[in-house]
Amino acid sequence: MAGELVGALPQADRDRVSVRPVRAVVGMADAPTGAKRPDTTVRAAVAAVAEGGADALVSAGASGATVTAAVLGLGRWSGVRRPALVATLPAESGPVVLLDVGASFEARPGTLARHAALGAAYAATVHKVRHPRVGLLSIGTEPGKGDRARRAADPFIAAQSLPSEARYVGLVEGYEVSLGAHADVIVADGFTGNVLLKGIEGTYTRCRQDRSETPPRAAALVGVGGVVIVCHGAATGADVASGIALAAHLHRRAAATEIATLLGVSHG
Repeated sequence: MAGELVGALPQADRDRVSVRPVRAVVGMADAPTGAKRPDTTVRAAVAAVAEGGADALVSAGASGATVTAAVLGLGRWSGVRRPALVATLPAESGPVVLLDVGASFEARPGTLARHAALGAAYAATVHKVRHPRVGLLSIGTEPGKGDRARRAADPFIAAQSLPSEARYVGLVEGYEVSLGAHADVIVADGFTGNVLLKGIEGTYTRCRQDRSETPPRAAALVGVGGVVIVCHGAATGADVASGIALAAHLHRRAAATEIATLLGVSHG
């Protein structure tokens, strides 16, 4: 299969491709811990990045396995216990950064607060948003709304200093993702963020006649020592190409270094 793919390329491009044979894969239905095996495709890809043989990893495989492999092979940034998958969505008022969209299903206040800082730094670095406005996704905007984790995280985020002169605007509801009127960054746990993202994808597919602006099916894993992009499991060729373009953009502008610098952490 690999030989056929490489053989289909123009001769000038074939020399730019190298193949690393492996014996195992982590399937979409397999536990993410399967990525602990060093002889899997995702671990081989992570190893290529860690060794300098590749500048970035783009995967359309199991998200959990990709995150696990990236953490094991590239390491986490200091002070970032749970890396986040960050997606950027088109909104009426400009791009909206949504995180986490599937890296961690924990909804702990400390994790949500850390992700608020990650999202603010990402918006400032990648999208050049000045003084990003950060909101916490909940079921209402009034103080005290939401479950225990959201009620605890709300004052926690409000009390912390955010990078890039970002400001916390409090609780926001799901419709803010498509409007962007009150928040440039919306923080959620990975379970809620993933459900919301896929719901938005379906709505765009069903309702929009203009397909020139659609939600991305690729998210950046922020908080590990390398550029890692995770594409939707149902990604098309165009979606994967978009993920590759995002990876190239993040690598060329050294986004990980800039984000880590804004956060005051070591990025490996």
